[in-house]
Amino acid sequence: MNIRAAAEEESVSVSGQELDIPGDIEWQMLDKWKFFLHGAALFSGVSAVLYPVVVLKTRQQVSHCKVSCVKTAVWVVRHESFRALYRGFGTSLMGTIPARALYMAALEVTKSKVGSFTASKLGFTEGTAAAAANAVAGLSAATAAQLIWTPVDVVSQRLMVANASDCRYVNGIDAFRKIVRNDGVRGLYRGFGLSVLTYAPSNAVWWASYSVAQRVVWSGIGCLLYRKDGENMVRPDTKTVMAVQGVSAAMAGGVSALITMPLDTIKTRLQVMDGDENGKRMPTVGQTVRNLVKEGGWMACYRGLGPRCASMSISATTMITTYEFLKRLSAKNQEVLT
Repeated sequence: MNIRAAAEEESVSVSGQELDIPGDIEWQMLDKWKFFLHGAALFSGVSAVLYPVVVLKTRQQVSHCKVSCVKTAVWVVRHESFRALYRGFGTSLMGTIPARALYMAALEVTKSKVGSFTASKLGFTEGTAAAAANAVAGLSAATAAQLIWTPVDVVSQRLMVANASDCRYVNGIDAFRKIVRNDGVRGLYRGFGLSVLTYAPSNAVWWASYSVAQRVVWSGIGCLLYRKDGENMVRPDTKTVMAVQGVSAAMAGGVSALITMPLDTIKTRLQVMDGDENGKRMPTVGQTVRNLVKEGGWMACYRGLGPRCASMSISATTMITTYEFLKRLSAKNQEVLT
């Protein structure tokens, strides 16, 4: 949806009809305390539901042979118990809350500023201004959040790939200490550049795709909407709006996962490797790519694509519906939303 001033509504022409779609809730319209408090609770729940898929994706990416997601899940549960699917979750959750707060703040502030600038100063059309604002906001939000997410990823991924018999790390704090001891603070930011190269463009692509996908989906379902009581404007109900948001988010998630999968695989490989404990130098990005290609050709860079596509699509759908609900829940003036 387009960036709008307080509680304005967006009018989109679809199949000869005018759709009266509720406008976006901007940063200045939010009660910040509610926004961050409710956001921490809501997104912690979403992370808990999706975490096993992330574990399976990570296991596949570090595997030296091709194993299906289902077989990986069965093997993990059979040999390491169901709890292994949540190994490292506590560490991930502790980092996710501040990282998500930073992400949301950067996203909303940038989207509001860029949306106003592109529409008023550059004269972009509504659709182009919305796509540009979403892309720049996604880029800046992901870059800022990686300052927290990368160390959390390094620690939690070490725990994810540890077998039941592997006692190198007692918990997240122990893993943190050992990584710093062996590799220094740099060890916590291993793969930071790749993380930014993976998630920043991915977020830019996702938010821009989401903006475009919404208009495409609205156009596709326009024929199913009809005028009521001779009115010229058709206002979709809440369920329809949420359905369009969910489908658009899933479409954008699949596109982003496909484009950025190789970078994510290389990043994960680098992050789960131990430091120079035996005098061995850490492999470079180029060496990691060559090792992957040697193991299974270029398609080895796409190991875990199924879980990642599923994770990103499901996560995107739940995230955007949760996020839109959060913004409406945190709006200062609830009357304008009814």
